[in-house]
Amino acid sequence: MTEIVQLVGKDSLAESDKVTLEVAKLIKDDFLQQNGFTAYDRFCPFWKTVWMMRNIVSFYTKAQKSIESSSEERKVTWVTIKNSMGDLLYQLTSMKFQDPATGEEKVSANLKAVGDEITQAFRNLEDQV
Repeated sequence: MTEIVQLVGKDSLAESDKVTLEVAKLIKDDFLQQNGFTAYDRFCPFWKTVWMMRNIVSFYTKAQKSIESSSEERKVTWVTIKNSMGDLLYQLTSMKFQDPATGEEKVSANLKAVGDEITQAFRNLEDQV
């Protein structure tokens, strides 16, 4: 898909493909990359990995569903999602900064809160559109 984007441009993609591309970028840049020189990223326990991926998949699934279920007169696009959920996207990219040393209970609660915000944000988006 990256090669297609380089060839014809991002604007030529379908809205669902734009979501796929952005979530793939999120996975590559914020989930898979680690910095071994930082306390929060030196290692990532399994439970933190699960919560992070759960939130990313939840965002992807809900975004795809919103786009597919929107009508022509009430169209949901990637731009709509990005503009209405800028803070949430920032939280998704910042999940890796949760330091596991603060404890599983606290980090899990914070990451669960992000998941709850994802659900609420998409409910709000459906109500607005």
